[in-house]
Amino acid sequence: MTASPLAITSRDNPLLKRLRLLAQDGIAYRKQGQVWLEGDHLCRALLARGQRPLTAVFTESFWPQAPHDLRDATDHVVTVPDALMAGISGLESPAGVGFVWSLPPALAVQGGTATVVLDRLQDAGNVGSILRSASAFGFGQVLALKGTAALWSPKVVRAGMGAHFGLRLIEGLAADDLAALDVPMLVTSSHQGDWLHQARLPWPCAWVLGHEGQGVGEALMARAGAFVRIAQPGGEESLNVAAAAAICLHASAAGLAS
Repeated sequence: MTASPLAITSRDNPLLKRLRLLAQDGIAYRKQGQVWLEGDHLCRALLARGQRPLTAVFTESFWPQAPHDLRDATDHVVTVPDALMAGISGLESPAGVGFVWSLPPALAVQGGTATVVLDRLQDAGNVGSILRSASAFGFGQVLALKGTAALWSPKVVRAGMGAHFGLRLIEGLAADDLAALDVPMLVTSSHQGDWLHQARLPWPCAWVLGHEGQGVGEALMARAGAFVRIAQPGGEESLNVAAAAAICLHASAAGLAS
């Protein structure tokens, strides 16, 4: 049975103040232990993984036509004027629905798991795109070293398009923390290693993806089990890290399927 929504009309309401913080501060989730998921796609992606939000927030205009799966997602449902949702939203066109979700408890690095390691990647769009590729190609764990864009920041969550909910995500790590992985670490390089299309790729493995400008740091280069090069017959000096990640992760998945 659909819960009756609580109407909130004041922008000074404590819930709306918290939502503005979660939507506009890239690291507020670390203190709050919660994330703001805005829009139909992210909300449905959460539900598809069997998760339930703490709170569902609908605009007054969207509530009457909201699908029942969104209405029934939680017992705590609120409606807000469209103008107040616009004041929360990080989107150019504010969505009619958003969920507040409690983050899972802190996790430890899991050994023997197909993993992606992010070494100080700065761009939220790149990080979110890599999470999508990791989820699509069967890599269940993503480890972010200190200096990497916050994994649950609003921009990364939007770019991830729901991939977050199917991954084991751990951030704030040091290079030494990766010793627990116990799988071969593969590093892409422009000047050494086997060509990707000819390489025999181990599974499970950990692909290491480095800073957009500086690449993989020395500490992780020293831990590499193998270096791999991506053929670029067009002659470009380098690939965008998210594009390189998609190529490498797909190659691992394709090798597993063959």
